[in-house]
Amino acid sequence: MPEQPEHAPESGPDRGADRGAAPAGGITRAEVAHLADLARIDLSDAELDHLAPQLSVILESVASIRGVAGDDVPPTSHPLPLTNVFRDDVVVRGLSAEDALAGAPAHEQQRFAVPRILGEEA
Repeated sequence: MPEQPEHAPESGPDRGADRGAAPAGGITRAEVAHLADLARIDLSDAELDHLAPQLSVILESVASIRGVAGDDVPPTSHPLPLTNVFRDDVVVRGLSAEDALAGAPAHEQQRFAVPRILGEEA
């Protein structure tokens, strides 16, 4: 089966039949049902009717964004040029065990002592 673009309308004489009709460039109720089937989501008739126009709006928004950037605009990850500021790694003395435990209410064998929260014995 030939691959169609994600938002391309299906071709065929019965595309606009019944409640499957969609506005120009929109997504049909049948297409929403197909997407739901692919995603293994069960949708009611009311949900299909509700979601089709919402998905059409999303597709129209994506289509409008596609037209914004031209070929002369380079792809970027941020609108402003950013430069990382690096510093040299310098080894500095950290806290000793005694200094770290100095403010602790209780400690044992160079470890913080806290109340047991589980009822099991270690």
